[in-house]
Amino acid sequence: LTNQQVIALLLHHLVRNRGGRGVVTKTFNTTAMVDKMCVAWNLPLTEVGIGFRFIAPELMKPGALFGAEESGSVGFANHIPERDGLAAGLFLLEMLAMEKISINQLWANLEWSFGPHCYARFDAHYPLEKRAALMEFLKASPPKKLLRSPLAKVDSRDGVKFVAEDSTWLMLRGSGTEPVLRIYAEAKTDADVRKLLKLGVSLLAH
Repeated sequence: LTNQQVIALLLHHLVRNRGGRGVVTKTFNTTAMVDKMCVAWNLPLTEVGIGFRFIAPELMKPGALFGAEESGSVGFANHIPERDGLAAGLFLLEMLAMEKISINQLWANLEWSFGPHCYARFDAHYPLEKRAALMEFLKASPPKKLLRSPLAKVDSRDGVKFVAEDSTWLMLRGSGTEPVLRIYAEAKTDADVRKLLKLGVSLLAH
């Protein structure tokens, strides 16, 4: 399982098996399946910048339920305001014990309900001194579509994220510690994700 799949499975367990209600917080490079789950289950969703430091304060607010970021870090309300992999593992085991089916079948059930969501990330070496100019170019000259779907919005709060009308997305963001540009993509198939990553790499040579 990918980090993104684990995040969706944990949210499923908290809501469907444990009866949890409350605000879900995610970084804006986390799977769009979370957005669809929150809509279906009438849960408030807060989207924040990348890094658990943006999630932790939300978990301390009244009415919080769950927080997650793309790297796999997750946190839970009424618990420590910090990422907790041990608690996440225990919740996954509890989910398996309660539902009595394999984790692969649980994921298949989520895809049946909310559609397939495939994800990957590619890290490309990119000079730090060129990063600012690249980000400005991406904001000013976004692609008109991603694969077969017209572009719906551009989010530039941390890097640049292109989101298509069908929820497909491509994001480019610089590392905060090294001359690396991270390219993230989510689509309905692994083949489409690879195409998006290839598009992302091509944008580096504008």
